[in-house]
Amino acid sequence: MSTSTYVTSENCKPAVSSPEEPHLIPGGLAVDDRGQLTFANAFSFDRVRRFYIVENFSTATVRAFHGHLKEEKFVLVVSGSAVVAAVYLDDPQRPNPDIKPTRFVLSARQPRILHIPAGYANGFRPLESGTKIIFFSTGTLEESTKDDYRFPHDYWGADVWNVEFR
Repeated sequence: MSTSTYVTSENCKPAVSSPEEPHLIPGGLAVDDRGQLTFANAFSFDRVRRFYIVENFSTATVRAFHGHLKEEKFVLVVSGSAVVAAVYLDDPQRPNPDIKPTRFVLSARQPRILHIPAGYANGFRPLESGTKIIFFSTGTLEESTKDDYRFPHDYWGADVWNVEFR
C-alpha cells in the first residue's frame, strides 16, 4: 500500500522501543442507491474521553509536532486528505532528531483510523482544501495539558511534509 511512505529506519530507532507502534485500523465505504455509509467497525470508543475536529485554512499549514507520554490519539480524516506523521519520543525533553517519523496518507476516500500510541509526537499537513480531521483522545483536556510536549514542525526534518513526486 502507498499509504505509509516512510518507515522508521532500523538504525535510527531509539534504544528503548515503544511497546506499540502507530498503526491503521481498517474502515470502509458501502455505497448503494440510497447513498454512502462510512464505517470503521474494528474501532472501539472504550478509552476515548474527548474529540476535536481540525480544519486548516491553508494546505501549506503544518500542525506539528505535539506529543504525549500517557495520552493516545486516534485520527480519522472525514473530508479531504492529509499527511499524518508520528515519531517515537525517546526523550520527551530532547528527543533524537535523527529518528525518522512514520508517515501515513489518510483520505476520506479510503476510511481508516490511525492509532497513535502514548509516547509519540504527531502532526499533520492537509493535502487538499476543506480537509477535516477528527482526533479522538484518551485523555481529558486537563490530563492532556499536564502531558504535553511540543516541537517545531521541522524538528525531524521539513521533508516529512513534502509530497513525494513519483
